[in-house]
Amino acid sequence: MSETKHGPGSKRAQRQADIAEYVLQQGSATAVDLAERFAVSTMTIHRDLDELERQRIVRKHRGGVSVQPSSIFESNVAYRMRSAVREKRALARRARELVEPGMAIMIDGSTTTLELARLLDDDIPLTVVTNFMGAISVLRDLPNIRLIALGGEWYRPHESFLGVPCLEAIDALRVDLLFASISAVSGGFTYHQEQEVVLVKQAMMRAARRSVLMVDHTKLDRVALHRVAPLPAWDLVLTDDAAPERTLQELRDQGIPYEVVPSEPG
Repeated sequence: MSETKHGPGSKRAQRQADIAEYVLQQGSATAVDLAERFAVSTMTIHRDLDELERQRIVRKHRGGVSVQPSSIFESNVAYRMRSAVREKRALARRARELVEPGMAIMIDGSTTTLELARLLDDDIPLTVVTNFMGAISVLRDLPNIRLIALGGEWYRPHESFLGVPCLEAIDALRVDLLFASISAVSGGFTYHQEQEVVLVKQAMMRAARRSVLMVDHTKLDRVALHRVAPLPAWDLVLTDDAAPERTLQELRDQGIPYEVVPSEPG
């Protein structure tokens, strides 16, 4: 018999998500502590940790578990979907106000812009270009959306299409607005931890008349491995009201248009 929405499989998935969030916050944990915290047996905890390790979110070691390096776990969509949700939704509401009927817009493979895709459900005609399966799933049945799905090599951790075929598809297009996010902002540059994603984001910026960066405060004053673009390459930066003042001052010093968007109440 298949598991129902609220059956054992749903409870197990939620527990594993809660375990991942706890370990990511603490940095490490023992199996015994996790079993006590989540009121299950150590055998169950080890099965949960095996699954989280398979997803490359945590790393098991004798007696416990620790987080994977940020370059790994931050690429996992399941993790990113649970991070800064209120802030992402607030940024998406403001970004939605920039979209006008008849526009061609591009949405990158980020969970921040996925929140924008979820707001494109009314009657205005749009062309939407994306490489992100999450956005494709949200938009594919909307009658007023002309959806262009960018093909390429399927990257499971990102749930996105990347690689040379994707780059070639982007280069053949021109859109009014790009909505994108990144992993880190520091020292006047934007960064991401994986080069395949960097190349796609850079191609998307070249294909757009204007590029809007949607970045919540958890990504500010951080550095990832690869540079995406200098901050002045973005036409507008949207961030939330927990952004540090030093970052906002940096934007002002460089003359970069930005908006601070109030977050949703908790």
